[in-house]
Amino acid sequence: MKIIRIIAQIFILWIFYFIGQVIVSWTGIFIPSSIIGLLLLWICLMTGIIKVEYIKDGASFMILYLTLFYIPATVGLIEYPELLRLEGILLMVAIFVSSAVTLVITGKASQFIENKEGEKINGGDYANLNNH
Repeated sequence: MKIIRIIAQIFILWIFYFIGQVIVSWTGIFIPSSIIGLLLLWICLMTGIIKVEYIKDGASFMILYLTLFYIPATVGLIEYPELLRLEGILLMVAIFVSSAVTLVITGKASQFIENKEGEKINGGDYANLNNH
C-alpha cells in the first residue's frame, strides 16, 4: 500500500512540473518549467490547497534517490575528457561555488524554519532547548 501512495504522490509532483511546462510553452517565458512548477507547488502548500502529507512520502523517496540523477553527467565527463581542459575547470569551479552557496542558503533557511516551527510548538523556548 505504501508503494501506491508514493507513486501517487510522485504523480502529484509531476503534475506541477507538467503545469509548469504548459505555462512556459504558452507564455514563452525564459524561466525553466520545473521552477514554475515548484513555485506553483509552494503557493499551493502555503495556501493550504495541498497539504504536506499529500506529497511527503513521494518527495522523500525522490530525494533518497537524487544522486542517481548525477550519474549521466559523470559518464558524460568520462566520455568527453576534453571538457576537463580550461573551460572544464572553470565549469567545475562554477558548479562547486554554486553548490556551496546553495547548501549554505538551504541550511540557513532550514534552521530559520526549524526555529520558527519550534517557537510555535514550544512557545518560544525552542532555542533554549537546543542549547542544553
